Amino acid sequence: MGHMIILVVHVFLAVAIIGLVLLQRGKGADAGAGFGAGASGTVFGARGSSTALSKATAVLATLFFLTSLGLAFLGGRPAKQPKSLLEQAETSQPAPAAQIPTPPPATAPTTTEPSQTGAPATTPSPESTPAQTPPQ
Repeated sequence: MGHMIILVVHVFLAVAIIGLVLLQRGKGADAGAGFGAGASGTVFGARGSSTALSKATAVLATLFFLTSLGLAFLGGRPAKQPKSLLEQAETSQPAPAAQIPTPPPATAPTTTEPSQTGAPATTPSPESTPAQTPPQ
């Protein structure tokens, strides 16, 4: 938003400077009339070099340079890039709690019936079954 305000002021100052420069009478006309006419004793004429229009032009030119520097400064800084919706969602969610490891799934009991594929049935081996202690 600040960029736009400075930019609008900058353009307004540029147009105002152009208008003031076009309104001023050229210094060359006074210098040409001064050689031989005797009406003006200097190159800039009898009025001097500082008029209200030239002072206003100098003030506007100074403001124009300041707005140019301001725009250059603001344009040189990296702007904050808006995050995508996914990045915003990731940063707004709390960190996941540490997960408790789950035990491995229990092995399926083996059957003594023949399988449908025609392979012979398997019997449980003593190594694969957990040891059970008799109740006391």
